[in-house]
Formats: sequence, structure tokens, C-alpha cells
Amino acid sequence: MLITNARLADGRRRDVRVDGERIAAVEADLDPHADERVLDTDDDLLLPGMIDTHVHFREPGFPEKETWATGSRSAAAGGVTTVVDQPNTEPPTVTGDAFDDKADLATDSIVDFGINGGVTPEWDPEELFDRPLFALGEVFLADSTGEMGIDADLFATAAREAADHGVPVTVHAEDATLFDEGARNRDDADAWSAYRTAEAEAVAVERACEVGREVGSGVHIAHTSTPEGVDAANEAGMTCEVTPHHLLLSRDDLDDLGTLGRMNPPLRSEERRAAVYDRVANGTVDVIATDHAPHTRAEKDAGIWDAPSGVPGVETALPLLLEEARQGRLGYERVRDLTAANPAAVFDRPRKGRVEAGRDADLVLVDPDSPREIRGEGLHSKAGWTPFEGWNGVFPELTMVRGETVYERNEDGERFGEVGGENVRLSR
Repeated sequence: MLITNARLADGRRRDVRVDGERIAAVEADLDPHADERVLDTDDDLLLPGMIDTHVHFREPGFPEKETWATGSRSAAAGGVTTVVDQPNTEPPTVTGDAFDDKADLATDSIVDFGINGGVTPEWDPEELFDRPLFALGEVFLADSTGEMGIDADLFATAAREAADHGVPVTVHAEDATLFDEGARNRDDADAWSAYRTAEAEAVAVERACEVGREVGSGVHIAHTSTPEGVDAANEAGMTCEVTPHHLLLSRDDLDDLGTLGRMNPPLRSEERRAAVYDRVANGTVDVIATDHAPHTRAEKDAGIWDAPSGVPGVETALPLLLEEARQGRLGYERVRDLTAANPAAVFDRPRKGRVEAGRDADLVLVDPDSPREIRGEGLHSKAGWTPFEGWNGVFPELTMVRGETVYERNEDGERFGEVGGENVRLSR
């Protein structure tokens, strides 16, 4: 394929030749070959596909919430070409056999994927590190999430094992001893945010960074929701990610969201949200990742202490960021770096993340001047709802994974590609 008249994130107009799975050339005014399809973009924006380093596709264990088939279609429709699945499925991905079982299910994916291993008191590092792990994580440090929570000593042991095997560590950092038990007496929508305090995150991030320095290996802080957590990671020389919901939503939205706005970590004050946004815009934050955590609407239709935590987001993340760029609040280069270039660099995937010759042809084509309204019923996740109902997003017209079209949208409707996603740790 020859993609002509494309506008890249940095504003350059270029033609992009795709040969097999790779980008063969990025130049001005390329002459078409006789046997190649020519796609004239008419000055649309061409981006590297988003690498979402934090999703929960729920298989095995909870296929009523999401599957690799539905989750990957949702990803492709949102311009995500690589996803990284977290270990808290059922059974959790803490042994070699559990990894193999999940890898078998992941063959239903139409986008590329990574699989994270996890840590529990019963984990099996010898078998787990024999597998092509993307990272060790989401490791729950001092969290109150039941069987997936571990103490600081076990976290340090796991981080050393990971460093010895050259495996990155992603950590969910909240200190449950700093949760506000007094908030348990409340039943309003804001009670969850009051309970899981900002201090609990900041202290746990500092502790995780200390362990990273002790073992001589970096840690990546998942879904950082406070400016204090972002700053702690940055000052320690570690990396961090922020979710679209922590970037764009705050406790001020909870009266409207109700339990749809319950997630871990919780939404923060509007002041903290704005401070996190500033750090995303100025380069302090490394990565945007969704923490796509779908639950059925029926499960969410419960009291604040009974509803499960988590929101879907893999399909709306890039569109929301592109709308922020369209409105002039973020630059397109910043969006590219947060969603593709930086995750590829942080997790050492040199074939991913940029529109450059020699890279995988993971490409997303959008018309930046044609936003559309986000409706849960129009998304492709099994969840069927979104905390961004009624917001605008700039959605893809075309999504390609290693040269194959996995999603296309035009006046005739939508078309998805065939299953063909691969584990990105099996090749560089």
C-alpha cells in the first residue's frame, strides 16, 4: 500500500509506503508501484497506533465482562494496535500454566498484545519468567484488593527477580493503611474518593521507587492519579502513566457518574486533576494508558461500597486525546509521544511507536476536523457504557496492525479485519 498526502503529528506532509508488515519509506512525493493500492488521505492525520500498556480483557474467568475478541475489536476501533493485559483474571496470571492458558485465549485478538505476569504469595517465578512476559505487573503494592495485594517485602523480592530476568515492573501503588476508614460511614458517590486518599497513593509511589533504586531497576507506576504521585516518580527517575479518566474527570463529576465513576485509584479533586493535566501536557508524565476495566451495567448498578471498581476506556482514549489536541489543549506530537513513542521506549519495543521506515506498519488515520459524539451503545466493548457519554472524540477512519487493516470506517459502515494479533515479546 502507498498512503499519500498524509499529515504526520509534527505537521510534515508525507507519503508512506507499507511493504508487508513494515513501513518501507516515509518521504515526500513517492511514485506508486504498479502493483500497490494507493490510499489518498487528503491531508488527514496519520499516527502510529496507540500502545495501551494497561488493559483488563477479563479472560480467563469473566467473559461476560469482556473477551479477547470483543476487547481487541474495541481497541482497533479506537486506534489501539497493541494492548497489554493485566494478571488479575481467574485464575490470576502468576504461574506458567496460567500464562499459557491466557496466551491461548489471546489468539482471538485482532491487535498485537503483551501479557503481564502477577505476584501473589503463591506465585511461581521460575515458571513465569520462562514465558515471554511483557512485564511483571500490575503488581499491587500494599493495596486492599484481596488475593492480588502483596506487602513491600514480597514486592522487593519480585522486583529483584524481574530485574535479574530483564523484565520491567509495573506497580499499582496505594497504601491501604492510609485509607480513611471514616469515609465508610458515607454512602454518597464521592465516598470512594474520600476513602482511598491521595496520600495513600503518594506514599506508596515513593516506596515503590525506593525499591526500584535498591534493586537497580526502574519501576513503572500504573494509573497515577495525583500530582504528588507523578512528581515522586519523576524525581526518582521512574516512569508513570495516567489514564484518560484521571486526566479528564474529577470528583466534581461524581454526582452525574454515580458508581460508574468508581475506580482504583479513585477520581481526585478538580484541583489535583488540573495539576495532573499540566504534567501530562508539559512532558512530566510518560504514558497515557487506559486501565480498561469493563464491568456490566448491571454490576455497576449497586451502592458505592458494592459496585466493582473500573471503567472501560480502550476505545475512547485516543479519540479523547485527539479532541483535546483539536481544541488546542495538547499538541499532536504530545499525543503521539504519550500513546505510542513513549510506551514503545519505556517497554523496549523498538519496532513499534513511530511512523518511520523499518518500523511495524501500525498506523491510524483520522480526520482531525471530524469529531463525533461518544455513545456507550455505539462502542464495541461488552460493557456497553462509558464514563464519557456525550463527550466528543476524533475516531479512526482506518487502523492497521503490521500492514493489515483491522478496522475501517466510511460512509458504508464499519469493517473489522481477521484475527492475527501476535505477542509482541516474541520478536523485536
